[in-house]
Amino acid sequence: MDTYFELGGNTFDTARHYRHSEKAIGEWMESRKNRDDVVIQTKGCHPVREMPNAPRVSPSAIADDISLSLEMLRTDHVELFALHRDDPTVPVGAIMEALHREVESGRVYAIGASNWELDRIMEANDYAIQHNLTTFNFDSPNLSLAKVNRPRWENCVSADARMIAWHELSSLPLLSWSSQAGGFFSGRFQPDNVVDEEMVEVYYSDANWERYRRAQILAKEKHVTPIQISLSYVLNQKFPTAAVIGPENVEELMSSVAATRIVLTEDEVEWLDLKRGERVQR
Repeated sequence: MDTYFELGGNTFDTARHYRHSEKAIGEWMESRKNRDDVVIQTKGCHPVREMPNAPRVSPSAIADDISLSLEMLRTDHVELFALHRDDPTVPVGAIMEALHREVESGRVYAIGASNWELDRIMEANDYAIQHNLTTFNFDSPNLSLAKVNRPRWENCVSADARMIAWHELSSLPLLSWSSQAGGFFSGRFQPDNVVDEEMVEVYYSDANWERYRRAQILAKEKHVTPIQISLSYVLNQKFPTAAVIGPENVEELMSSVAATRIVLTEDEVEWLDLKRGERVQR
């Protein structure tokens, strides 16, 4: 965290579900006395580990999770709070009313939806507008150059063409998790390497291997790496985006930081995503 902060990074993604992550961030901020310089996104209302398929999105769960998050983070507010999952059986009105109360209280500055289907996000924002409540300020699905064959985790949502088109029209910021597709573009995986069953099930497809091939070509031209190209794909969309990264060491962190400086043209983004057979050279 120190290295990331020294490099200019100031935003940390965490969640109630991430075991001791909030506690570690809170202790770090307290020891460095830098809370005013840090932006925190935490998430709540994830199912408990013992019952992963039992939704727990409710006004009481929202309030309880935020209270515990603030305690663990050793702060009185978070800049960003997202619902980690959805429960389509709960009316959006009750959810948006509860989130609005948290914004009004000052415990949360901005609210978002993680792993919500587009129709639910639109319904929730429509309700909020009609009732003069805070709308969702951001969306946080998976968005990556590699497209998933199935959800990587239960009840997770990846941005499809319709969701991307909506973001382009609405300009609602998208904060992507698994932005580098679990390291698919790192060089650790090949079509004949099927040791990692999850990666095979989620990402192995002819289309994704073609995306990887094109990322290699573009990386060579720009003197970077394929995984840096994959991250720059997320950051060079036609609407505001941010990418959640999970570096395991300083080298991976430095690679991701460098990727933020890569500029891709619209033609290059579409070519990487197999929307063009040939790139337009300029």
